[in-house]
Amino acid sequence: MANLKEIRNRITSISSTMQITSAMKMVSAAKLRKAQEAIVQMRPYSNKLQEILSNLSASLDSIDGVYTTERELKNVLLVSITSNRGLCGGFNNNVIKAARKLAQNEYANCNVTILSIGKKSHDAFKNTKWGIIGSELPRHTEKIWDELTFENSSKIATVLMEQFANGNVDKIVFVYNQFKNAAVQLIQEEQFLPVLAQKIQKGDSVNSTDYILSLAKNLLCKN
Repeated sequence: MANLKEIRNRITSISSTMQITSAMKMVSAAKLRKAQEAIVQMRPYSNKLQEILSNLSASLDSIDGVYTTERELKNVLLVSITSNRGLCGGFNNNVIKAARKLAQNEYANCNVTILSIGKKSHDAFKNTKWGIIGSELPRHTEKIWDELTFENSSKIATVLMEQFANGNVDKIVFVYNQFKNAAVQLIQEEQFLPVLAQKIQKGDSVNSTDYILSLAKNLLCKN
């Protein structure tokens, strides 16, 4: 049986550990709050870009183009987006299950390839029949989370667009978590290419807003 001195030392040790874990909790909460604010602030821009794209496709006389061409589905690329670390409940597993379900069911008759963004997805699919493409893509795509910038993400997007334009894949679908709150994430299966152009039926009203694309500054100016 422990004597009084050992019990006191144990209490002191636990108190010190509690102080350390409390500080770690505060740091984690601050990081989570910062990331959450970034997501919430960026979402209106994303929604507006989707709206602009929809309005543009609806107002054009012809929507035929390299990235709007719908081809017979033979080669499908699923982009599975997870984190690099675990211990986050079903955050990663739900994405992996959704991507696996698409490959096995909806696109069972197609040649499916899975591109993993995030180490957990890479570990889950690296030994499957769907394989991992990466010879034409930036290597170690999981490193994008180390420095999540437009420049780094655009490199992957550019190569995906080239793969579609060259006819190597007929459809690209993103599978990812959409943030709702700190405890709830919603699985999204979003078609990246071909672009889903809005089809206008006779009698439908169309937003007549005009847009000017400035290639020099990459700005969309609304008139």
